[in-house]
Amino acid sequence: MKLFKNSLYIVSTPIGNLDDITIRALDVLKKSDIILCEDTRHSLKLLNHFKIKKKLISYHKFNEKKQMASLLEHIKQGKILSLISDAGTPLLSDPGKLLLNECIKNKINTFPIPGASSIITAMSISGFSDKFLFYGFLPKTEKELNKTLSNLKNEPYTIIFFSPANKINFYISFFKNYFSGRKLMIAKELTKIHEAIYRGEIENFEMFKTQIKGEITLVISAPSIKTKQLDKKSIMNKAKKYLNKYSLKDTVDLIFEKEKINRKEIYQICLELKNEKIT
Repeated sequence: MKLFKNSLYIVSTPIGNLDDITIRALDVLKKSDIILCEDTRHSLKLLNHFKIKKKLISYHKFNEKKQMASLLEHIKQGKILSLISDAGTPLLSDPGKLLLNECIKNKINTFPIPGASSIITAMSISGFSDKFLFYGFLPKTEKELNKTLSNLKNEPYTIIFFSPANKINFYISFFKNYFSGRKLMIAKELTKIHEAIYRGEIENFEMFKTQIKGEITLVISAPSIKTKQLDKKSIMNKAKKYLNKYSLKDTVDLIFEKEKINRKEIYQICLELKNEKIT
């Protein structure tokens, strides 16, 4: 595959199992002039495994601004730069957005090289609604956490968070207050040797008695849709009124549109009333 010079490639890497690297990602990394790494020591394990020897530059949240000018200069000189994170798809709760936006601003070509993501991996085995909201890392202080969860508690979507392993019980305790009635899935060390999945109803979810380790992804189910109680007397009164003007089908549709309850039950009530009139 031919790469474009004067370009930045955003390259996804495995979240654990090195076999999850894509052929295209390997090709891009081998052909890059410079690879930007969140932690060069960590990335060397991946690059050495695939016998990739390139110039590495440390690029993380503490030096993003400082590195900006020199990185843009490298690109303008015709270099091919690749950005990788410690694991998964870069820029999702990882550094890189400042550089990407500067490249966009300066009309520098940017190319995504898709691959593994703990967000999608966890979502795929959750069993929850696939309409989801990804938040990222939660606030560490109680005040900010209360504010954040208060804003999120009524969102009608599955919600995905990241969490440091040592904060897991802290967050679960707050979830019990804000997300009662919903389900929680905790994914630990996805695709790695010590991968583990924990599931349960949030209000009954037990705290971890021993400290767990590794990368943690939290997935909270969307709130369940509460079924509106059937008021048979009210439905009958409406049905008597509408059946004098409309067909059975139109009557059922009109009542369903207003009441938003089980259509079959509405139909059965209307049918009984219509049959009574006929007999």
